[in-house]
Parts: sequence; C-alpha cells; structure tokens
Amino acid sequence: MNEVVPDFGPFGRPLFDSPEARALARVGVVDVGSNSVRLVVFDGAARSPAYFYNEKIMCALGAHISETGRLNPEGRTRALSAMRRFRALADGMGISPLTAVATAAVREAEDGPDFRAEVERETGIRLWVIDGTEEARLSAQGVLLGWPGSYGLVCDIGGASMELAELDDGRVGRRMTSPLGPLRIEDVKGGKSGQKKYIKDEIAKLADEMGSTGKRLFLVGGSWRAFARIDMERRGYPLTVLHEYRLTASAIQKTAKLIEESDLDELRNRCGISSARMSLIPLAAPVLKRLVRAFQPRDITISSYGIREGMLYEQMPAPLRQRDPLIEACRFAEAKDARVPGFGRTLYAFIRPLFKSAPEGKRRLIRAACLLHDVSWRAHPDYRHEVCFDLATRANLGGLKHSERIWLGLALLHRYKSNRDGTRFEHLYDLIPEDDQRQAEAVGKAMRFGAMLWQTTDELIGEMRFFPKKKRLELILTKEAAPLFGEVAESRFASLASVLESETDVRYRG
Repeated sequence: MNEVVPDFGPFGRPLFDSPEARALARVGVVDVGSNSVRLVVFDGAARSPAYFYNEKIMCALGAHISETGRLNPEGRTRALSAMRRFRALADGMGISPLTAVATAAVREAEDGPDFRAEVERETGIRLWVIDGTEEARLSAQGVLLGWPGSYGLVCDIGGASMELAELDDGRVGRRMTSPLGPLRIEDVKGGKSGQKKYIKDEIAKLADEMGSTGKRLFLVGGSWRAFARIDMERRGYPLTVLHEYRLTASAIQKTAKLIEESDLDELRNRCGISSARMSLIPLAAPVLKRLVRAFQPRDITISSYGIREGMLYEQMPAPLRQRDPLIEACRFAEAKDARVPGFGRTLYAFIRPLFKSAPEGKRRLIRAACLLHDVSWRAHPDYRHEVCFDLATRANLGGLKHSERIWLGLALLHRYKSNRDGTRFEHLYDLIPEDDQRQAEAVGKAMRFGAMLWQTTDELIGEMRFFPKKKRLELILTKEAAPLFGEVAESRFASLASVLESETDVRYRG
C-alpha cells in the first residue's frame, strides 16, 4: 500500500514546531484608544492564536477633546487604573513586558505626553503613540492575520478617528486618517444637519484621495461590530459570530433606519450591547452609510481582527505570515488535544480520493476537518457531535466564512453522528445549499469510517476509490487489515456509500 503523503502539499511543515514561532506562543498587547482601553493576550498556534485573555474598559479618553484639547479627566483616571490592573495581570501570567500603543486621543491631546509619563511612572509600561497612518497600517495587518492575501479597503473606526488602508495581494498600500470617530462627530455644531454635512465633506476628501475601490470593504472597530450585531437582530440571522459577517448596502440602510427609529435602551438590551457603546452607534451609522455610497464596495464584511491583531502580525517572521491561519489553528488543536496527534494527515490521505473534483477551497476545509476530527473525544459520547459543531461554528478560527463554518461543523457532526435531523442546530443548516450539506455529510461519514481502520500515523493499510459516474465505491484493504473491517466498520462503510449513492466493492491484497 502507499505511504502517507509527507504533508498537506503547499501547507508544508507546521511552523509552530519551530523555536521562532514558539516565541509567539503567548503575547500580550494593550490598545489605548479614544473610547476604550483593552488588554489582549494571545496564545496557541503562532499563526492563528486564540484569545487567552481579553479585557476592555470603556474610558472615553477622547470625549470632548475637540472642545477642550485635553483628555477626558474621568476617562484618564479610569484608563490609568486599567493600566495598573493590566500590568498586574501580565506579571501574574509571566508575559511582561506588554506591547502598548495609544491612538488618536493621546496623540492629539495637549496633556497626552503627561499621561504617557504617568502611565510609565505608575506601571512601568511604555506607551507608544502612533499616528493615524500607522494606526491604519496596523489595522490592515490585523485583517491580514485572518485573511492572508486579502485585497480591498480596510476601514477602522475608533472613538475619535477613522482610518482607511488599501490592501492589495496581502500588502498594505495607501493609508489615510480622518476625524470621523463618533466622539468627534458628537462635538460638531449644528445638530444632525451639521453632523451630516461634516461627515459628507470628510468622506469626500477620503474618496478623492483613495479613489473608489469597487472591492471588498473590511470593517474594523467596536462601533462597526455593534452595528453588525443590530443588523443580525433585524434579520433574525441565526449565527451570531461577528467575524466574517457580511453586510450589503441595502441592509446598512435598513439597519441605520432601525437605529434612528428605535428606543436605544430597548435595542441594546435585545442585542447585548453595552450602554457606552450603544450611545456611539447613532453617530457611527451615518458614517457607514456615506462611506458605502462613496466607495461602492463589491462586498462588505466585518473583521474582528484589527490593531491588536496587527501588533501581533508585526512580530511574526515573514514565512509565518504566509501560512493558512485555519490549517495552523487546526494543527495546533490536533497536537494539543487529539488521542493520536498526526493521524489527521493519514485520515486526509485516505478519504481524499472521494473528493478529487472538489475545488481547492473545499479541499482546504476537508484538511481542517481531518485535523479536528478527534479533538473533542473527551466530551460525553452522546454530545460529541454537538461539541464538534459548536467548535467549528463558534470558535475563534481565522480564514472562515460563515458558510464554511457551517460546512465544517456538519462534517465534524457526521464524524460522530450518522443523522443530523433533530439536533439543536437545524436552524443553521440552511445557511449553505443542500448539495454542500450532502458533501459535508459525506466527508464526515468518510472520517467516521476511516477512524475505525487506522492505528498508526505513518502508513496506509488500505485505500478507497470512488467512481461517481459508475456510482461505485471501492475499498481495498491489506489482509492484515481484514480483522479491523468488522461489523461496525462495515455498517459505517455502507452509510458512506449511501450518501454517495453508490454500490460497494470490498477487496483484499497481499
């Protein structure tokens, strides 16, 4: 029989095995923004880390800065308190020193230098103040953490500013900053009409400089995420994962109108949005409407990755940046949690002949499924299929569209359960076409069968061949493997053949 292929083709050897990548295993960053101060600690696979710790304090440092020229006194006190806490947390986690940056409010306030000095004196944290174009670059790099090779326009809205950056083939191009943060718009004179003119004029300047892209628009920032959460509520959208959520120009118009006409307290309670954040949404919504009208993007997507993820990306060696974040995260999960780490590669080699005609995007998902097929084995057997589905659809996995999350979840569900009817996830299945549901089921049942036959990670003791036009599924085993093909294995092979609508042919060699 054939030996297992060395690895997943262009994905190569997992880089988190190298000392250079392991140095990024746990990294802490602090973002001192105009509205919030946040600590994020990344941990896990170097290319696609999980959020080991994530804490945000809404300080509104930039409130009324356009009028006073100074940081909001109450916000400054709260921000300093947060920095003291973050330093103590970092010491406890053993991740000092923290990498900390400050954006529009601190760089523009006349007492910004004094605040920086106070932070360093009180906490030992050196606060790097970055300008608007650097903020735009880091935010765009955060998008690249989740979507290597992306192209389009990144729009990051903060409390006191809004940044734009071009992406082309995974590289950051032109960048601009503007005073279009909600805290700045709030101070514009002339009420709503004055704010509307201000927004129109500022976005016209951006459009003149950047030009209309007609490509994808990536929306970064808490106000955009909150807007998307309201859009989900309006639509009754069943998968409340904000990352990679897609909006349309029409949906933005409808949701902006809903915000304008709703009781904000009632709306925020329905959507689970904080009162501090909700107060900014009516100011941010007109910006988004005008932005979409000016740039006319091909599609619009929410990115939960931004400046903090961009700071991590900044520290990555160049080869690591080119890795697929989904595959790296799945490899890390397998190495950490599977009963037989490395078996996912063997399993993929075994089931791959069934899906020769699948496009590369689907083959990538099949690789991911094989790596994740056993990471939930500690769950109760009656609930493994649910744990697997939740893992795929809710986990922090980069490089996944919502439809791909559902596909991957269904494949993993069928790894442990033959029938998907009657589960608590049925309302999500219709997010992908029936043909995709059936293909995910076939992948899951192929994994379910293959997991019964292989005891090692480095040699195939059988192979499958699939002839879709002839509707024939062949299984060829070595004689040594014959004892493994027992009653349960036969039943699972028959179930696989059924979803492929094929007759079976089992043969032995050697």
